[in-house]
Amino acid sequence: MKMSSLFLILGAMFTTLLAGCHTEDEMTEVRLAEVTRSIFYAPQYVALSEGFFEEEGLDIELTTTWGGDTTMTTLLSDGADIALVGAETSIYVYAQEANDPAINFAQLTKTDGTFLVSRNPIDNFQWEDLKGKTFLGQRKGGMPQMVGEYVLKENGIDPHHDVEMVQNIDFGNIPSAFASGTGDFVQLFEPQATLFEQEGIGHIVDSFGTQSGDVPYTVYMAKQSYLDDHQHVIESFTRALYRAQQWVKQTDPATIAESIDPYFDDTPLEVIEQVIERYQDQGSYATSPVLEEEGWYHLQAMMAEAGELPEEITYNTLVNRDIAEQIMKE
Repeated sequence: MKMSSLFLILGAMFTTLLAGCHTEDEMTEVRLAEVTRSIFYAPQYVALSEGFFEEEGLDIELTTTWGGDTTMTTLLSDGADIALVGAETSIYVYAQEANDPAINFAQLTKTDGTFLVSRNPIDNFQWEDLKGKTFLGQRKGGMPQMVGEYVLKENGIDPHHDVEMVQNIDFGNIPSAFASGTGDFVQLFEPQATLFEQEGIGHIVDSFGTQSGDVPYTVYMAKQSYLDDHQHVIESFTRALYRAQQWVKQTDPATIAESIDPYFDDTPLEVIEQVIERYQDQGSYATSPVLEEEGWYHLQAMMAEAGELPEEITYNTLVNRDIAEQIMKE
């Protein structure tokens, strides 16, 4: 090979390498508010830890805003560019005649992420075992509570007559309340459910995720104005997310756990792995960012059943699936 040809090849390789890199000056800052910190959101942390967002030229500033109301307030007041929160919050905002509604553009989880934990071990658990018992529920109007009530009703349990429903405990204090002796059953997210089982405090007897079916449980949304003015950012964000979703789909729980471990300092690595395996097995992680129409209306049916649906909102009003579909075709 002639030396000139070698230089041409090396030059082309170097140019290609540079094209795939972003300098610090080229990075676009994106303020992302997540409703809570959870292994349930594993693909998001994979996109961060594996550098998928960075490779798209995005500098993600992640903030945990602890609660749906707080998260939406942060988004609507321009304290965040993108929010990761339950899709029901966009419906609540729209029903209040918001001038700049929150639009759902990518889905992260497609089932409920909570588990039914019993204080005592139960062989051959049946949902009727809850009758006459005290049940620690979740915040009224939130997705966990609405899914919880839906599942109870689907299994022949009236949540307001057949059980003593406790809902006056703050979300963050529910695990400690159960650990201190309140309630016979509790609805818990991971890793708390697994940790309680390991410590002998409770026993996982069923999954609300497998019982309720597919629903846009946790989604990414942005104000309509941000989508209009920063479509390239939304496209890059969705592209990184889709890469992470596929990575999680194709990767074993142990490897995923090692990837996201830095985001869960207080949780043992083996517990992270166990939780990821549980969520993978029940299909909780969405494998594409597209929020499907069937799930949108299933969500509203649950809200209506719980008496929390202010009005039915058509799919195209608050869901933008074009960006996600475009990314998946690339």
